[in-house]
Amino acid sequence: MPSDLKPGVAPSSKPKFWNDPDKRALLFQVLMVLTVVGFIGYLVNNALTNLEQRGITTGFAFLGQTSGFDILLSLVEYDSTHTFGTTFVVGLLNTLLVSALGIILATLIGFVMGVARLSNNWLIGKVAAAYIEIFRNIPLLLQIFFWYFAVLRALPAPRQSIEFGSAFLNVRGLYLPSPVFESGFGLVTIAIGIAIAAVIVLTRWNKKRQDATGQRFPVLWTSLAILFGLPLLAFLVAGMPMSLDYPALQGFNFRGGMTIIPELLALLFALSIYTGAFIAEIVRSGIEAVNKGQTEAASALGLPKGKTLRLVVIPQAMRVIIPPLTSQYLNLAKNSSLATAIGYPDLVSVFMGTTLNQTGQAIEIIFMTMAVYLLISLSVSTLMNWYNKRMALVER
Repeated sequence: MPSDLKPGVAPSSKPKFWNDPDKRALLFQVLMVLTVVGFIGYLVNNALTNLEQRGITTGFAFLGQTSGFDILLSLVEYDSTHTFGTTFVVGLLNTLLVSALGIILATLIGFVMGVARLSNNWLIGKVAAAYIEIFRNIPLLLQIFFWYFAVLRALPAPRQSIEFGSAFLNVRGLYLPSPVFESGFGLVTIAIGIAIAAVIVLTRWNKKRQDATGQRFPVLWTSLAILFGLPLLAFLVAGMPMSLDYPALQGFNFRGGMTIIPELLALLFALSIYTGAFIAEIVRSGIEAVNKGQTEAASALGLPKGKTLRLVVIPQAMRVIIPPLTSQYLNLAKNSSLATAIGYPDLVSVFMGTTLNQTGQAIEIIFMTMAVYLLISLSVSTLMNWYNKRMALVER
């Protein structure tokens, strides 16, 4: 067989650089990264040059300037004498507040409605199906407007408030008694921490015990007893170091207590109900993905339907539910930025809105706002991916 090799020359064991697919792919990736970095550098340099020509200052020194405006809701001490840096913190905390509460409520609504849609009861199944089809097909912004303008803005004035014991509901919000912590409440806080740690230990012990023996321990009721009983015992031992500040009508408005503004209620209702409709469909599909033989086997063992759903079906369905559930959590956190439409003081409203209008630091403010939402999304994804790995089947 003819050969192109010269006599006395050994064949090369390595291909040339341009013939090696791995090295060639690495070269193209490096060139792509350099191109992207160069393009971003060009944009940044062009923006800085244009800003300098127009006499617009850059940097983050504006965060130390006095804001000069008030914010409707603040979880930390704030007034018009605080800095723009504080407005950023206030907006961030308000965004995290509505996002966290929305995720919790949407999850509860979604799981209840998802299970209800599979109910053998005709009425319950149809009501759940109607909820899902109605609320997931109406734009979220319209739902926010509905809850704010059609429901909450139609409530009576403070003098004609709807009374629920010591709580009052009117057009300006929901007024509730607020706790006033006194000396000695630190013992209760320690007891709460110990109770949470005890529940975590108990849950892990029960899982190992069940894997080893197949026997279950009543973790739910025991955990509730620990979570409520231990802090209550500490509260009594410390001499009940807490009182309540009740809201009272003074003039044209209520004073004292705790106020939940209508903007927060409207946004929370809309986000929870809208996202809950999507979660309900995810839960339904996850449950239906579980092999029917699992349910039949549980019935053959004598398990009632409630325990079959809780112990057999839901744990297996979670492996299907978690990935799309993560996407819904991310969507809810990002959709909270629609709060600016009704004046809820979230990050977009008070920082990228009012602060940007007063300072003109567009690049810095938009960059900080985008970075916050990116960090929130990455944090939620990381947490859910960790949970997904714990729920995944482990091959042996």
